[in-house]
Amino acid sequence: MSFQYYTQEGYDNLKNKLNDLKTRGRREISAAIAEAKDKGDLSENAEYDAAKDAQGHMESEISKLEVLFSSARIIDESTIDTSTVSLMNKVQIKNLKNGAMMTYTLVAEEEADLKQGKISINSPFAKGLLGKSVGDKAQIQAPAGLVEVEVVSISI
Repeated sequence: MSFQYYTQEGYDNLKNKLNDLKTRGRREISAAIAEAKDKGDLSENAEYDAAKDAQGHMESEISKLEVLFSSARIIDESTIDTSTVSLMNKVQIKNLKNGAMMTYTLVAEEEADLKQGKISINSPFAKGLLGKSVGDKAQIQAPAGLVEVEVVSISI
């Protein structure tokens, strides 16, 4: 079994989402199904069909999250190496074409949030940075084309 590593915050978010779906989510779906049943003939009841579909989607999401949670491990930030770019590193890079500075934290896929500067370790951009040291250059295939960057700093 391979493990998925999370920050404490990411692990807690995963746990809370799973708990919310198992409690509030199931309760709401159950109420929607009961309400639709009260409306009569189930064979032609679109509300009932929609509620049952929603239940199936939610149970599928719960199963997916349970698998993720079973392999989830909290990464100990005190053990993170900052000599080269790796998971949980905050990396400051400079675009060599236009001089723009960018800072990203490499996180598990489920924690990725570009607005917060968190990119998935599985993204092409993160993969292009993995293993690089301060001063190293990388050519990364981005949606807009090839981007050449230099690693300026690596921290936690």
